[in-house]
Amino acid sequence: MLYLMRKIGESIIINDNIEIKVVEIKGRSVKLGFESPQNVTILRKEIHQRIIEENLAAAKGAPAAIFEDMEKLSLTPQKKEEPEK
Repeated sequence: MLYLMRKIGESIIINDNIEIKVVEIKGRSVKLGFESPQNVTILRKEIHQRIIEENLAAAKGAPAAIFEDMEKLSLTPQKKEEPEK
């Protein structure tokens, strides 16, 4: 892990296109500002972890739900009848 010390108003640059700037320091809290391309998602770690957990939970139930939907739409795989010999 890389550790950097920055003062208010100072920045770091990641990948030439993401700037993280120290905006304010109050006690043990630091306020950061982020400048990045619009296609870059920036999330707090606890939010990112919650999204991963919800996606995993949803994926576990997906196969059963897919087959239920197929049955409702009469799309269940049909066994092909073998031609008579």
